[in-house]
Amino acid sequence: MFMCWSSAHGYMGKREREIERQRERQRERQRERERDRERDRERERETERETERERERERQRERQRERERERDRERERERETERERERERDRERDRERDRERDRERDRERQRETERETERETERETERETERERKTEKKKSKEK
Repeated sequence: MFMCWSSAHGYMGKREREIERQRERQRERQRERERDRERDRERERETERETERERERERQRERQRERERERDRERERERETERERERERDRERDRERDRERDRERDRERQRETERETERETERETERETERERKTEKKKSKEK
């Protein structure tokens, strides 16, 4: 009986050990699956972090491009302002040239008017001189 019990006990022990080894292998496979899932989750998190870093780099590049576009627009506004100033200087030079031309024209008219007045004065003087001469001649004849 003791032998039976011992044999049976021994057999039961082997079976229990086998069951325990199977359970341990299942637990090990479970832990391995859990480690795999954790590695997958970590890869996913790292992928998400990298994606977010790339998005942030893209946002920075876009902000940089926008700053460059704004600088370009500002430089263009400055160039346009300078072109407008140059156009205004050109217009002012044109106006000054026109005013000078007008003044010269006025001076020429004035000189012409003075010459005409002088000629008229000379003609008047000649007429006066002629009248005087005629008057003198008349007086001379009368005497």
